[in-house]
Amino acid sequence: MQPIRPELVQEMLDALKGEPVYLHLEMTTGAYANKRNQSMLTASAFITNAEVRYSQGSIAGQGPYRIGLKTETGWVYAQGLTHWEEQEKDRIIAAGHDDEGKLVVAFQLSKQPF
Repeated sequence: MQPIRPELVQEMLDALKGEPVYLHLEMTTGAYANKRNQSMLTASAFITNAEVRYSQGSIAGQGPYRIGLKTETGWVYAQGLTHWEEQEKDRIIAAGHDDEGKLVVAFQLSKQPF
C-alpha cells in the first residue's frame, strides 16, 4: 500500500458516483488491545458487500484522511485513512494504520462484491 494521494482518490470517487457499488468498511482497535493496556476499550465495526449508490463522494483532511459518501438516506464515512492501493482499477481500497503499522480502519468500494 502507498500513502494516500487525495487527488487520485477523489478522481476515483467521482468516477464511481451514481453507480451501484459494493462497500466494505471495518474498524477495530484490535481484538487484544486491552491485553496490552487494561484501560483501552476494545471496539470494532464491520460491514461487507453492502450495495450503495452515492450522489457525492469526497476525501478530506491533511492526513490521516476521511472519505465520505452521501447516499439517498444519509452519510457513510471512514476517518483515519493513511494508505491505499494505487494500482487498483475501478475500485478503491484504502486503509488506516496506527503508529505500529497495524490496521485500524479499512474502506473499500467496488463495482464487484469483495
